[in-house]
Amino acid sequence: MKYIILIGDGMSDDPIKELGGRTPLQAAKTPNMDMLAQKGSIGLVKNVPDEYPPGSDVAILSVLGYDPAKYYTGRSPLEAASIGVKLAPDDLAVRCNLVTLGQKDGKVYMDDFSADHITTDEAKEIIRDVDKELGGNGFRFYPGVSYRHLMVWSGGPDNLETTPPHDITGKEIKDYLPKGKGSDKFIQMMNASQMFLKGHPVNIKRQENGHKPANSIWLWGQGRAPKLPTLKQRFGIEGSIISAVDLLKGLGIYAGLKVVNVPGATGYLDTNYRGKAEYALKEMETRDFVCVHVEAPDEAGHNGDLKGKIKAIEDFDKEVVGRALDGLSQFKDYRMLVLPDHPTPIAKKTHTRDPVPFVMYPCNDSHGKAFTEAEAKASGLFVEQGYKLIERLLKK
Repeated sequence: MKYIILIGDGMSDDPIKELGGRTPLQAAKTPNMDMLAQKGSIGLVKNVPDEYPPGSDVAILSVLGYDPAKYYTGRSPLEAASIGVKLAPDDLAVRCNLVTLGQKDGKVYMDDFSADHITTDEAKEIIRDVDKELGGNGFRFYPGVSYRHLMVWSGGPDNLETTPPHDITGKEIKDYLPKGKGSDKFIQMMNASQMFLKGHPVNIKRQENGHKPANSIWLWGQGRAPKLPTLKQRFGIEGSIISAVDLLKGLGIYAGLKVVNVPGATGYLDTNYRGKAEYALKEMETRDFVCVHVEAPDEAGHNGDLKGKIKAIEDFDKEVVGRALDGLSQFKDYRMLVLPDHPTPIAKKTHTRDPVPFVMYPCNDSHGKAFTEAEAKASGLFVEQGYKLIERLLKK
């Protein structure tokens, strides 16, 4: 038996006035996911428990079958694993975004949580210089992908409170600065980065070319290294994971999955959708299980880009789900799970904890007319503890 999970990050949404009260999933043309809903099993699953932050770290931990209450230690340790940074027991891993801060009426606000989707090459040059300028004395900075990077604080404290920058787009930052023990050091680092980055050559060139500067770091998502049993230890399956996002790669490493890098996979709307499906099918020739993650719908949600989100959903349906379905026919037995990890509503520009639709195929119960939030709810099938959904997928 072959198993494949296809995650359209943040696809789920709320009804939108401009769409006549429909969601992007309802408005998008998704013939492949609709077919799965009609012939498979559709329902709702709650991947983010109420007491946890509604991010992909918690949600996809659940999708892969890990109870967040037992295994969640924070986002950044997963990203550290992805870029090859081994954490000591007392190391605190911290997500370091490159962001664009703006000023208006004497107030500083979050203009762009991705620094205008800065390129990886530009960001790498900046982070390496930030490490030279601000690193040392127990602090190190490591480059990641695009705007997503890592800081490690040796002996850093617990109980810091931080805010994801994508949660505060357009908002004044003063009420969202780090709080708790050690927060003064975080704030000092962020302020120092603003002075340093103001005249950085990369930013000068970006502004000359009409792009926003990466004029600050933003520290958040801290945590220590988790201890996860592998999926092979738990379920006896050998698997792979495909994503452009360090978070997912790191989670895959801790879960014992092979990390597969796809050329042209960007984590944005221009990602290589079809390439991800092609590489997944190749992996399934020798592996039992593959998880494919596509970040694009989530990015559009954070940007409030309705047109972009609908396009990302349609591309995911055609190039990932459709291509996977075509290729899976070569295998005698297979089962597919398609779902978002969490909603990223256009109106809110951030994640929510609401249950999301899922569809499993082939299955014979709880059919629906289409792959939408409403059809999933109408089916009556609800998996309240998201980490148990994988048991349904792997059930013989």
